[in-house]
Amino acid sequence: MPLRRISGGRELAIDLGTANTLVFLRGSGIVVFEPSVVAIDERTNAVHAVGEEARRMIGRTPATIRAIRPLRHGVIADFEVTAQMLRYFIRRVGGGRLSFSRVVLCVPSGITKVEREAVEEATMAAGARTVVLIEEPLAAAIGAGLPIAEPQGSMIVDIGGGTTEVAVLSLGEVVVWQSIRVGGYELDEAIVRHLDTVERLLVGPETAEAAKIACGSAWELPEHLETQVAGRDRLTGLLRRATITADDARTAIAQPVSAIVDAVMQTLETTPPELAADISTRGIVLAGGGALLRGLDRRLAAETHLAVHIADAPLEAVVTGAGATLEETAFTHPAPRRRSGRRRRRH
Repeated sequence: MPLRRISGGRELAIDLGTANTLVFLRGSGIVVFEPSVVAIDERTNAVHAVGEEARRMIGRTPATIRAIRPLRHGVIADFEVTAQMLRYFIRRVGGGRLSFSRVVLCVPSGITKVEREAVEEATMAAGARTVVLIEEPLAAAIGAGLPIAEPQGSMIVDIGGGTTEVAVLSLGEVVVWQSIRVGGYELDEAIVRHLDTVERLLVGPETAEAAKIACGSAWELPEHLETQVAGRDRLTGLLRRATITADDARTAIAQPVSAIVDAVMQTLETTPPELAADISTRGIVLAGGGALLRGLDRRLAAETHLAVHIADAPLEAVVTGAGATLEETAFTHPAPRRRSGRRRRRH
C-alpha cells in the first residue's frame, strides 16, 4: 500500500550495516557515516559512546565498559543496544521533530520475517513514526545508477561487513538472488586465523582489518605490498611484530573470497536466459565496502568472463539508493517476487 508523506516531519533513509551505519536526510544527503559500535557501561547499562568514538574502544576498554557491535551478518544480535544506537543516530539528525520521522531502512534480502520485525521494532523504538523496509541489493542498484525499472537485466553484488548480496533485477524487482553470510568481517577473521596458524601471533580484528586495507587482495598484484602487524606471541606471551605481504593476505582470505565468487556464479546459473544476455552486455556492478578489496573485480571478471565495474561510491551506494526512494511522491513497501533464490549460511 502506498505511503503518503508525513507532513512536517523529517524523512530519513538508514543503511543499518554490520560495519557502519549511514543516515541519509531528504534534502541534505548523507549526514551520518559512523561505525555500528556502541560502548556500554555495564554497571548502569548506560551508553558510554556510539559510532567512531566507541569503535576506538574495541579491545581497549576497562572491565566495566563493553564496546560491542550489536548487529551480526546484517541482522540484530542485541535488540536493546541496536535500539539505543539507532536512537542516537536519529536524534543527531531529527532534533525535536524525532517522533515525526519516516524512515526507509535497508535490510539484507535473506533475513527472516522475525528478523524483519525486529529491525522494524528497533527503529520504531528509536523514535521513527513510520518504517519502510527496502532490500539492500535493490537499494544498492538504485544507488549505483543501474536502470532497474527498465525491462532488462541488471546485476549487483553488494559486499558488506557481514553479508554479501547478489541479485539480478528487472522492472524494479529482484528476479534472482543469493544472500550469504560472508563479508568484510569474515575476511578479517581469516587474517586473524592465518597469523595465529602461520606466525603463532595473536592479533585482534581491528589489526587484521588494517592489514587487509593495507595489502589485502583477491588477485595477484603487479606491485609489492606489505605491512607490519603487532600482536602477542602465542609461545612466549611477549609482544611481537610480524610482516604480512599481499601474497600472505591473499592466501589468508582465499576461502571467504571463493565463497563470494561461488555466490555470483550460482546466481548467474539460475538467471533466465534473456536477462543473462543483458548482463553479458552490461556486466556486473560491485557495491559495498568489500568492492574496494584490490583485484576482486579482476577475480570476478576472470571467473565469470563478464565485465565487472565498481560503483562510483561503493560504501554509500545502499543508503544513497534508499535515499532516492524518499524523492518519490509515493513509495511502496518493496516485497519483490523472486523466480528463484536461496539463502546460504556459512559458519
